[in-house]
Amino acid sequence: MRASEHENFTYSHLSAKADALSLRGDASAFVGLQGVAALATLRARLGGGVIKKIAGTAAAGPFLRLARTILSWFDTSSLTASLAYATGNDKADEKIDWTRILPFVLMHAVCLAVIWVGWSPVAVITAIVLYALRMFAVTAFYHRYFSHRSFKTSRVGQFVFGVLGASAVQRGPVWWAAHHRHHHAHSDEETDVHSPVQHGFIRAHMGWFLSKKGFTPDLKCVRDLMNFPELRWLDRFDILVPVALAVTVFFVGVILEHTAPELGTSGWQMLVWGFFISTVACYHGTYTINSLSHVFGKQRYRTGDQSRNNWFLALITLGEGWHNNHHHYPSSARQGFYWWEVDITYYMLKLMSWLGIIWDLRAVPISARDHSVRRIRREA
Repeated sequence: MRASEHENFTYSHLSAKADALSLRGDASAFVGLQGVAALATLRARLGGGVIKKIAGTAAAGPFLRLARTILSWFDTSSLTASLAYATGNDKADEKIDWTRILPFVLMHAVCLAVIWVGWSPVAVITAIVLYALRMFAVTAFYHRYFSHRSFKTSRVGQFVFGVLGASAVQRGPVWWAAHHRHHHAHSDEETDVHSPVQHGFIRAHMGWFLSKKGFTPDLKCVRDLMNFPELRWLDRFDILVPVALAVTVFFVGVILEHTAPELGTSGWQMLVWGFFISTVACYHGTYTINSLSHVFGKQRYRTGDQSRNNWFLALITLGEGWHNNHHHYPSSARQGFYWWEVDITYYMLKLMSWLGIIWDLRAVPISARDHSVRRIRREA
């Protein structure tokens, strides 16, 4: 999208909230997510003096730029981080930003510590349980709720869902939903940053969000979510929930080491298995829906893209592998359209609806499922 279009959206969006925002408060949350367009809007609203003063520090040297990048690990809404991050050069912005993604690289590297900490049944079980819980949080909450609004909940429930999703270390709910909605609007087009058809396996799997361009979300897609300051807070400090989980897992291991030594575990072993290995597995399970489900599997519907139904990916992602179904009718809470299409996420959502935690689960109409003119085959 052209910069002028971004600026027009940002200006109109922030103008409606101008009286309630301040440069040091909520405006910084908008800036941290919106990047250059938000800065242009703030310049128009607040005058160039403050922005120019901050921008003047941007050329202070590589050490300051490094400090800004490190700051962005902990506070993604920093004005200075945003100024340093935006270059306006598409070719440069598509390159991997190695400094910013260092924590992501370290997440993988720490998994090798299993060589020294060993394993135990309790540590492996913890890893499996946390994989399943966080995969469910991504598929049910980040995807089906925040991205597609396929069911309803209370505002408290929405925040809890955001916290649970953030524990998967895939950034905040606003960031995640913005990218996913953009994907549906431009599926397998050149502007779809994680299309394997357009950009190949590596870029579709994870290369897209490692770049400066991929890191920046298009917030015009998530105006509804931006109305909730608690969700913007989760995006701004998206490191807090994962750190809290890692610390909890570590101390559970320490306690078990002293109270139940027969389990053969420790704090470090639980940390490596329960947090790092589990997180990395959840990463790549989620990523397969971008990189593999547009390549391998069957198409039931003509959706204008290469989305496929893949039973194996559906198993490891708790139902997300019925991707062609999903692209045919994205707002459905159920992606496995038929009883033989296992969709564990939907089963859990149905249980939550019986308990009154969520309600108004959207279903795919029979007419859209069985009699759509876009349907290719009668059998799965």
